[in-house]
Amino acid sequence: MAVNAAGRDIPSSIPGYGEVRPYQGAFARVPEGFRAGGRLKAVNGSCRDKRLKDIEAAIVASGLKSGMTVSFHHHLRNGDYVVNRVMDACAALGIRDLTLFPTALFGVHKKLIDHIKSGVIRRIMGSVNGPIGQLVSEGGMDAPVVLRSHGGRPRAVAAGDVHIDVAFVAAPCADRYGNLSGAEGPGACGSLGYTFTDAQYADCVVAVTDHLRPYPIAPISIPQYLVDYVVEVDSIGDPAGIVSGTTRVTRDPLRLLISQYASRLIEASPYFVDGISFQTGAGGIPLAVTAFMKEAMKKRGIKGSFGLGGITGYFVDLLKEGLVEKLMDVQSFDLEAVKSIATNPNHIEISADWYANPWNGGAAVNMLDVVILGATELDRNFHANVNTEADGALLHGIGGHQDTAAGAKLTIIAQPLLRGRIPCVVDKVHSVTTPGEVVDAVVTEYGVTLNPRRTDLLEACQAAGNVPLVSVDELVDRAHRMAGPMDPVAQEERIVGVVEWRDGTVIDVVRQLKQKA
Repeated sequence: MAVNAAGRDIPSSIPGYGEVRPYQGAFARVPEGFRAGGRLKAVNGSCRDKRLKDIEAAIVASGLKSGMTVSFHHHLRNGDYVVNRVMDACAALGIRDLTLFPTALFGVHKKLIDHIKSGVIRRIMGSVNGPIGQLVSEGGMDAPVVLRSHGGRPRAVAAGDVHIDVAFVAAPCADRYGNLSGAEGPGACGSLGYTFTDAQYADCVVAVTDHLRPYPIAPISIPQYLVDYVVEVDSIGDPAGIVSGTTRVTRDPLRLLISQYASRLIEASPYFVDGISFQTGAGGIPLAVTAFMKEAMKKRGIKGSFGLGGITGYFVDLLKEGLVEKLMDVQSFDLEAVKSIATNPNHIEISADWYANPWNGGAAVNMLDVVILGATELDRNFHANVNTEADGALLHGIGGHQDTAAGAKLTIIAQPLLRGRIPCVVDKVHSVTTPGEVVDAVVTEYGVTLNPRRTDLLEACQAAGNVPLVSVDELVDRAHRMAGPMDPVAQEERIVGVVEWRDGTVIDVVRQLKQKA
């Protein structure tokens, strides 16, 4: 065991993962070498149609064999049909021991548990939300799940840490020669940003669509020269699970108070000026912060440069009203965002590499002034946990948490002090996802807690006079008094999850839950 820079005990080697490179600091590891490359390809000029009859035929044509790595993207979220259908087809063809490399898995993918138990799926590298996460937590997989951020995933591919044999792209719209788009079709999801890297680096790329249009479609997200085969199916997903008609600002008075305090902190900061850039997300509190900021921007005559990340209708409204000049969209969260990206040239589709990869010529997160994030836990060192619940269950992915926290000038975690009777601010988080060195403030219903590193923010808040300040020790002590004593999580020594920092170093591990007698 060795203690890494986040203060966590990490073994030098992990069964099913291999040799460990311990986390050394948020910006300590410098890349070496060159980008990896995919297989060279050529298509005979007589081939003007890449369509195959079904998924099984595409799997055979791709050369997928037992032991290989397959990738998927999660723009269809809890409405996705493609992952299950591809895995069913692999099982029927006798293919086993696959490494699944999804950007995220959801409750709709519960069926994969059968394929895990039967040996079709041997390993998962990607977010495991819901039932698959619970299975992993209870020791249901032989190899640990590897968790990477939205930026850490394309970094791992580009650096050669992960090689994709076959990428399956759920395409809401496609043509017969492999041009793909998320902008139209019954399964329209807007941006296809998470699958760009897969299409660029995989040995073989299979597009699965339920909306085939004449060649060439427009606009094009993934171009034809990256796609090998196209399969038309009856449906790639349930629109009700792909995007919501609306995402709503919280109406809860406590959460509205938190949002108001966060907005005051932003207004008091040196970043609330013309050209401000920000990312706020799709949750109730972040949306409320966006609404408060909108009014403050109007009142002070401030216009932003861009909004980033997962885009909602609230950001689309800011764009329409001229309060931001551009939207940079890696994932469209609702119908308004889907419509906007299809029609507004200032609503820009970007890849996850462009968005957040720390090992390229400059990710978009580096240009962020402010980001609003959440967490399941935060501790006295400002370390944040977004992967495990209070009971230690591995139920959430990292998303862009690490990336935006590292890139933004002001990183705010906004959350209630308690959820139910469970403290969200604790002595020590169960698992570190994002280190305290890149977290600047925590906002709860009791006020604003600043990282002691940020003396400039302290001075700015004191000068503003309307930002209630509270120390992290006061928060932890209050949470202890309100929640009462909490039993420690009962766990085994066996590691079931590896949490990588965005540069590929290991910031923490997740251990198997101890079964109740």
